[in-house]
Amino acid sequence: MAEQLINEFTVNRPIDEAWPVLTDVERIAPCLPGAQLKEIDGDDYRGVVKVKLGAIHSQFKGDAHFVELDNDNYRAVIKGAGRDTGGRGNATAEISAQAEALSPTSTKVVVTTDLHITGKVAQFGRGIMGDVSAKLMAQFAVNLNEMLDEQGVGGAANESDDAAPTEPAEPAAAEAATGPRVIDGPATEPIDLMEVGGTSVLKRAIPALIAVLVLVVLFRRRG
Repeated sequence: MAEQLINEFTVNRPIDEAWPVLTDVERIAPCLPGAQLKEIDGDDYRGVVKVKLGAIHSQFKGDAHFVELDNDNYRAVIKGAGRDTGGRGNATAEISAQAEALSPTSTKVVVTTDLHITGKVAQFGRGIMGDVSAKLMAQFAVNLNEMLDEQGVGGAANESDDAAPTEPAEPAAAEAATGPRVIDGPATEPIDLMEVGGTSVLKRAIPALIAVLVLVVLFRRRG
């Protein structure tokens, strides 16, 4: 099954400030509902999305990479893939994000996702994915703007001028580091599908999980 999802959101910052934040995957990952970045391996970014429906908990594992990152024109294209760890199906997505200045102090971002679903999940059809993804995108925007209000564009590390300088890593240790870089971020709370999708999720919950997968690969940054 194939479906195209189009969503948009607003960042309360000028475009030249908003775009670098949006392409900083480690910084925005905690803003994505239910999502957690787990590791970075070269140009690949791997993460999980946790969801729950009542007492049932599920998890998607996904990875993504940039196929286009045009910082001059504020455009990015990402390809991602994921699977339901319960074995009910797979999904692939090509996501294009285009930012434009809405005003001198705000930025609009339009995200177009071409989503392809295979396996048992495809039989559940269309309808709920667009609604759920729109609600989750709106929550992401709220989280992102709250984070920027609290930390500023420079991030939490720059909040205090009195903080002690960080010691540089030992050269030998840096040279010895190989393989994926594990991201030791905070644990994330699962998305409550009943809250997001309402009673319609009860009959068609699995497509909602696929919609969540779209968000875990949003704005992955080339290393």
